[in-house]
Amino acid sequence: MTDKPHRPSKNSKRPHGGRGKPAPRRPGLPPEGPILLYGLHTVEAAFNNPDRKRLKLFATENALNRLTERGVRVDVPVENLPPRALDKMVTKDAVHQGMILEADPLPAYGIEALSGARLVLALDQVTDPHNVGAILRSAVALDADAVVTTERHAPEEGSVLAKSASGALDMIKHVRVKNMARFIAEMGDEGFFRVALDSDGEAALEDTPFTDKTVLVLGSEGKGVRHGVREACDTLARLDMPGKLRSLNVSNAAVLALYVARMKMDL
Repeated sequence: MTDKPHRPSKNSKRPHGGRGKPAPRRPGLPPEGPILLYGLHTVEAAFNNPDRKRLKLFATENALNRLTERGVRVDVPVENLPPRALDKMVTKDAVHQGMILEADPLPAYGIEALSGARLVLALDQVTDPHNVGAILRSAVALDADAVVTTERHAPEEGSVLAKSASGALDMIKHVRVKNMARFIAEMGDEGFFRVALDSDGEAALEDTPFTDKTVLVLGSEGKGVRHGVREACDTLARLDMPGKLRSLNVSNAAVLALYVARMKMDL
């Protein structure tokens, strides 16, 4: 199915992720206007997410066939384009795999979305979209219920975050809060055990007693978990490493922390 070439009106906002001047950035919150999602897993997950408002698919014939062969119901207008035309829609070196989906950002989930959750991962001012995308992917793989970020000092939803998450952005609740310390305190009121990862933690994470509802808190690689957020937690725990390097990238630390938590919580 092919329709007329896509030409945004002069008054329309450019989708986030393409070349040219982007729309004004709102860190941590959904961006204003459409975004571009690309790559097989990312696009497939967006089509399978009922909360995602999809607008238009730009794809090669082969890529469209790949989607339909995987059982994806393409319910938006499709514009067939050659690879070179798709290259011009995204940033240099972006691997679009022959498909780019124009879509609206996901709705911003609030704390009410955590009803019934047992394992939640909170990121205190982790700003790199590649790291947050990788963490979202790990959180889905390890069956966490949600990932929480701050409205400020966190990556906005966009092409880089979505591609790094490899579809996970559309598979898990991404909650955004204004004040992380206040959020952690509220989670305690809801019966959650709150653990902040810190190299100076009182005990190793695997030796920490967990409850059946847990929030794991990780901070940025530079500052770690901020003082006020640490104070709101029940305990500080460390990840003890057997090798010569004692520290891990935050996305790697998140994988280990989630795995240990699942084992300790018997999930």
